[in-house]
Amino acid sequence: MLIANSLAIAGRHQPLLEPTSLTVSRGELLLVQAEPQPTRTALSLGLSARMRPGAGTVSWAGNSSLRSVRKISTLIDSPEINEPEAHLKVRDLVAEDLALQPGPRWRRSSINSWMERHKVDHLAGNWLDAIDPLDRFLLLTYLSLDDSNVKLAIFDSPDRHGIPEEDWIAHLKNVAGGRRAPAVIAVVARIPMCWDGAVAFAGHTQTHRIFARDPKPEVVSQKTTAPETREPLPDEPSTIVESTDVMEPVKEILETEQAPPTLATEYPTKALRPENSVPEDSVQAKDSTPDSPGQGLAQEVKETR
Repeated sequence: MLIANSLAIAGRHQPLLEPTSLTVSRGELLLVQAEPQPTRTALSLGLSARMRPGAGTVSWAGNSSLRSVRKISTLIDSPEINEPEAHLKVRDLVAEDLALQPGPRWRRSSINSWMERHKVDHLAGNWLDAIDPLDRFLLLTYLSLDDSNVKLAIFDSPDRHGIPEEDWIAHLKNVAGGRRAPAVIAVVARIPMCWDGAVAFAGHTQTHRIFARDPKPEVVSQKTTAPETREPLPDEPSTIVESTDVMEPVKEILETEQAPPTLATEYPTKALRPENSVPEDSVQAKDSTPDSPGQGLAQEVKETR
């Protein structure tokens, strides 16, 4: 089993890969979503132990030695890393890759026999960029798995060539379920809608296996920290405090607290006066109104004396 524990890779100006954790066993296919392309390539290099991580570890069967992980892993078609050059012919590519396989030369297959065994001999004279993308994808897979030490196959961006999602997923499932049953990881830009298997996300330190139909990790973490409120079920014990010992002091305070003045208590004459009645003050004021300004002035002088 491959275990990546908080694997992180630093870049020149900013991190290429934020801490990422994932696991995959032999015979399994894991799709990892990562953006942009440099992050996908950095993750592929880190998982295959071809780039030293800035933090975290990657281990196979409990062995975290980069040399040990690199020996049992293969990186397939990584852009600007080991993708084949377009000006090569298929036969030249096969000859070049077979010459780089470890082991004594007498164990290596001849070019013609190898191509016949993998049923790609009809493509021998074609330019690599002129063949069907799916045939190119199959060819690179066969060449990478020719090493008998390979137990982990990592595909960098297999979705970038325009191959139908169902086709390259079916091929990777056949590789994982084949006789050698390697662990297979495909680092992609987007998880295909047709995929319902195990998935992982770059920059996410997952603590359990996630599948394509599960909620995204960000949504799960938000619900974990702030669960939605709901009404309790009929048979479910209520979490609301109903103790009389706790509620009684509150009840006493509410009963003893003075109620705010109403319009009737603060202004009783105004509140209880009929709607069409004439105020008494206005009647008195009308009776005491002087007939003339002089009479009113004389009355004021008399009152002051």
